[in-house]
Amino acid sequence: MNKILVTGGAGFIGSNLCEYFLAKGHSVTCLDNFATGHKHNLEKCFEYDTFKLIEGDIRNTDDCSNAVAGIDYVFHQAALGSVPRSINDPITTNDVNVSGFLNMLVAARDANVKRFIYAASSSTYGDSQGLPKVEDVIGKPLSPYAITKYVNELYAEIFSKTYGLETIGLRYFNVFGRKQDPNGAYAAVIPKFVMQLMQLESPKINGDGNYSRDFTYIDNVIQMNDSAMNTTNKEAINTVYNTAFGDRNTLNDLMTYLKKYLSEYNPEIEKVTIEYGPNRAGDIPHSLASIDKAKNLLGYDPKFSLQEGLKEAVAWYWVNLK
Repeated sequence: MNKILVTGGAGFIGSNLCEYFLAKGHSVTCLDNFATGHKHNLEKCFEYDTFKLIEGDIRNTDDCSNAVAGIDYVFHQAALGSVPRSINDPITTNDVNVSGFLNMLVAARDANVKRFIYAASSSTYGDSQGLPKVEDVIGKPLSPYAITKYVNELYAEIFSKTYGLETIGLRYFNVFGRKQDPNGAYAAVIPKFVMQLMQLESPKINGDGNYSRDFTYIDNVIQMNDSAMNTTNKEAINTVYNTAFGDRNTLNDLMTYLKKYLSEYNPEIEKVTIEYGPNRAGDIPHSLASIDKAKNLLGYDPKFSLQEGLKEAVAWYWVNLK
């Protein structure tokens, strides 16, 4: 049994990680300030005696030190996501994503944790034109959010080299699945579209719908995090990995699948029209990950394509969004 800390553990990815590791028999501590996470995401976690919730903020060094006490592995998921949010409020995004990240690195170093596994981002690729995206070829960032996530990687590398802290960064590509929040100004596109279609409202796609993404189901992401913790391959640590399925679909493709799968629950959804608007500032046209590095060094083998993941996600949303 390992003692695990998940920062941002009440969020979408964080709460799924908490549940997974608890079910595997580990002891899990969740640190969250509930700025974007929700306590209802932790309902199953509270059923375990091996679960502990700390309501605190990664911008507070005392909270960070308290959370890492006695911890073996840190899964750092806490961050303010969203490119538009960072454009609207770059100061807070930087404060949480950079200063908070540094606080956690220092706390992890001082507590002698075994490994620090953190959420990186595909936004780090910036204006790089090449496809598929390969870990060691990036461009210039296109948003404040992208800058903060790249700085995370730089800090992690320095802490590995200078202090000997083992780190692994996972560049998430458009993660989706159960527990992803459809509400709020910065809601992710898939749960937002699902909720609108369920209510027979017309979703609006930014642009003409031909932008493409490497949509990645949550269970693939959990597999990557688990592999990052368990690897004993020295070559596999102190580096970053694309965390994706390794395929891309356009937003129009996505909408077609969503309408198809949701129509099985309500045939009227198939008749809902789609609206289109201007492209969003800071968005890249296309995203596709090479997952060769993760396959070779971590044994990564993603099980869920976009379509397979959407079927699972839609079934969950149909029950939980009503």
